[in-house]
Amino acid sequence: MNKKLLCVAMLAGLSWAQAASAQEFDDRWYLTGSAGYNSQDDDRRTEDTPFVTLGLGKFISPNWSLDGELNYQNPSFDGGVAGANDDLNWSQYGLSVDLRRHFISEGRGWNPYIVAGLGYQRSEEEFDAFPNPNSPGERKDGNFAAKIGAGIQTTFDKRIAVRAELAYRADFDDSSFAAEGGPDWGGYPHQQEESYFGDILASVGVVIPLGARAVAEPVAPPVAPNCADLDDDGDGVNNCNDKCPGSQAGQTIGPDGCPVPVSIDLKGVNFDFDKSTLRPDAVAILSEATEILKRYPDLRVEVAGHTDQCGKDAYNQSLSERRASAVYDYLTSNGVDAARLTGPNGFGESRPLEDLGQAFPACKSEKNRRTELNVQN
Repeated sequence: MNKKLLCVAMLAGLSWAQAASAQEFDDRWYLTGSAGYNSQDDDRRTEDTPFVTLGLGKFISPNWSLDGELNYQNPSFDGGVAGANDDLNWSQYGLSVDLRRHFISEGRGWNPYIVAGLGYQRSEEEFDAFPNPNSPGERKDGNFAAKIGAGIQTTFDKRIAVRAELAYRADFDDSSFAAEGGPDWGGYPHQQEESYFGDILASVGVVIPLGARAVAEPVAPPVAPNCADLDDDGDGVNNCNDKCPGSQAGQTIGPDGCPVPVSIDLKGVNFDFDKSTLRPDAVAILSEATEILKRYPDLRVEVAGHTDQCGKDAYNQSLSERRASAVYDYLTSNGVDAARLTGPNGFGESRPLEDLGQAFPACKSEKNRRTELNVQN
């Protein structure tokens, strides 16, 4: 068989897979040992023989294991008609690295697997090819080997697992006496040269885990974070109490986490009759309003002045504008950016809080002589 074809066959065996449930992953190292029967390639001119193996391995995933294994066999020569070479020695030992794909189903005691391996085989061969002048002779040589096969194995539920396997091993020994098609001996005719020998290996063995099986620590279920400790939208209201979790930056937020309209109450910023100067009580109220505007830098307001209903409309319009300007000037002189202020705008007597008409002195309503800050956003 061509070496390239053999490698392709081995790779094809490795790529074959089927869906199967995986047992719990046990990654302990284990020892292996097996005994079996080696059906020798007829062209090697040796008898079939028993063989033994000893190895070390482990599972590298729930379904894949990797073993390193030593093997030994000591067949006798097939002496043929004349019984020649019966007393000569032929022995072989080697090392292989075997990869197994296990098809494990939960609850099943026996599980099948496929195996592919690469290794090194060393042969020690005596031969007697009289009248060849080099006879008797001896050859010791090593060469590449590969195998592919299938088997079944018990799980590690018990202390020892059992493995049974059937494999084909290609031994690329192209320099042996038999491979070179030596002269007639022992009743054999000349044979063509061999590039490899193919042996059938049937074995039964044990797999012994090393050490106690690791017991996984119980994993506690994830604990959800307390909503009282979270504020996803960063509005200062925790998630438990936040009824509007999508608050945007710059919005004024109420205790329930929802945006609320900002109003600046200037009740008390009133003026004396026919005056536009700020009274001391009005200055105190405007000072608080200034702090509110500084606390909310995105807030924009209109400065609006009003009058009572006494006097002519034109005069009241001018008076309301002066009152609005007095408040406007106070705010800007105390750190409020003028770009945030609309106005000052005067509305005269057109927006009374109390409609008392033009009758004097009823028209002199202090509530109507006022300045307001009207929120624009």
